[in-house]
Amino acid sequence: MSEETWLAARLIPTSGINGAEEQERRATSALLAVMSAVREFGRALTQSLGAPAGSVQTFIEVPFKLGNQQLFPDGLIRVTRGQRQWTALVEVKTGSNALKTEQLEAYLDIAREQGFDALITISNEIAPVPGQHPTAIDRRKLRKVALYHLPWTEILTQAVIQKEYRGVADPDQAWILGELIRYLEHPRSGALEFSDMGPAWVQVRDGVSAGTLRASDSGAADVVGRFDALIRYACLRLGRQLGTDVTPALSRRDLSDPAARTQALVNQLCTTGTLTGSIRIPGAVGPLQVVADLRAGQIACHVDVDAPRTGRPTTRVNWLIRQLRDAPETVRIEAFAMHARGGGATDLLRQVRTEPTTLIIDPTRELRAFRVAQSTAAGTKRGSGRGAFIDSVLQAIDDFYEQIIQNLKPWMPAPPRLRTPEDVAPVQPVAASLVSTAISSQDSPEFDTPTARDSNSGVGSQLEESSEPG
Repeated sequence: MSEETWLAARLIPTSGINGAEEQERRATSALLAVMSAVREFGRALTQSLGAPAGSVQTFIEVPFKLGNQQLFPDGLIRVTRGQRQWTALVEVKTGSNALKTEQLEAYLDIAREQGFDALITISNEIAPVPGQHPTAIDRRKLRKVALYHLPWTEILTQAVIQKEYRGVADPDQAWILGELIRYLEHPRSGALEFSDMGPAWVQVRDGVSAGTLRASDSGAADVVGRFDALIRYACLRLGRQLGTDVTPALSRRDLSDPAARTQALVNQLCTTGTLTGSIRIPGAVGPLQVVADLRAGQIACHVDVDAPRTGRPTTRVNWLIRQLRDAPETVRIEAFAMHARGGGATDLLRQVRTEPTTLIIDPTRELRAFRVAQSTAAGTKRGSGRGAFIDSVLQAIDDFYEQIIQNLKPWMPAPPRLRTPEDVAPVQPVAASLVSTAISSQDSPEFDTPTARDSNSGVGSQLEESSEPG
C-alpha cells in the first residue's frame, strides 16, 4: 500500500464529532488548552481584552450557581501576574449557532457575583464594527463586567500570524499551535467562514434594482450590517495572508456611534444603491476603498495616491505608470489638478500608457493626486460559491491588492547632495572693479579690522594731547 494514502496522526482530530454539542465542546477544549500551552498565542488573544502579561490557566465547563439554577459556562480563563488576577468566563458557539441574549446575561450576572473581569463570547458571528457585540445586551449588566466577542475567523487569523510571522520560541509549542490551525481550518470543526448575506438580501437587492427600497425597511439595516461584517472578514482574511493586522478604516465618530453610521449607510443604499467600505493595510500607499453598486452589478475598488510635488504634469503621470507596469490594462486612472473643482481627467491604463497627456487638461496646473480603480462583476447570490456576492467582493479585494496596491509606493523627494568645489560657480559675471580686495580679519590673526585700527589710533592721540604741559 502506498504511504500517500496514510493519514497522519493529529493532536486534535476531527473524527468522531457527533452533533453541535460535541463540536462546541471539542473546539472549546482545543482552543483553551492551546492558549495555556503556547504562551505567545495566549498572550496575543488576551492582551486586547485587558488581561495582564502573565501565566494563563484555562478550564472548561466550570459549574456556578445563580439563584436556584446550576449553570455551566463553556470555559474560564485566568491570567496571573504577581498578586493580580484577571478572570473571564467563556461562551462558545460553532457552526451556524447564534449567541443567546438570556444565556449571556445570566453569565454576566455570575461574573459580577464572583468578581470576575469579563465575559468572552466566541462564534462565527462577526460584528459590523470592531468592539461592538453582535448580540443585544442590557447595558446595565456591563457596569462592572466587560463583554468581548471573538469571531472564529479572528482567532484563526491570530494563530496563523503568531506561528508564521511573529514566531513561537519553543518548536514543540509551535507544532501544537499548528495543530490548532489545522483543526480550525477543517470544515467539521465548526469554525466557518463568512458565507451568508442574510435572509433579507434578495428583497433588498431587488428593491435597489427597482428603486423601491426605503430607509425604514427592516431588511436594509440588516444587509448594511452584513456588508460591514463582510469587510471586516475580508480584513481578517487578507491579514492572515500578509501576516499583519488589517483593519477597517473607520473614523472615531464611526467607532463611537455605530448606530448613526449604520443609518447613514442605509440612506446611502436607498439613494445611490451602493454599499461602501474601507480597508487600512499597514504600509500601503492609502486605504483600499470598496464600492458595491447593486444597481449596476459592479464591485469597484480604488486607492488614492498623492502625486509627486516636483516635475511637469507629464513627469508625474509617467511616475505612476511605471509602478503599474504589471497592472491590467483595464484599470482606470483619474488625475486631480491643484485648485480644480469636481473630478479630473480619466482614462484606461492602456490609453494612458501610450499617451500620458490624456490625463492633463491644463498643462499650467500641477497634478496633486491620482485615483487608481478597478471594476469587476458582482455576484447576486446571498451565499458563497460561484456567482455569489460574497465571493465576488473577496476576489475583487484580493486581486486589487495583489495587482495594484502592493506595487505602489509613495513619492519621496530626492535627498540633497553635498556640493563639491567643481559645483561652485558664480551665478553671473562680476566686474573686476566690484571685486573686494580688502584684507579681512578672517584672513590672518595678525590683521585687525579697520575700525579697530582707527579707534586705537584715536585713543592714542588723545592720550598724547592730554600729556603735553599746559
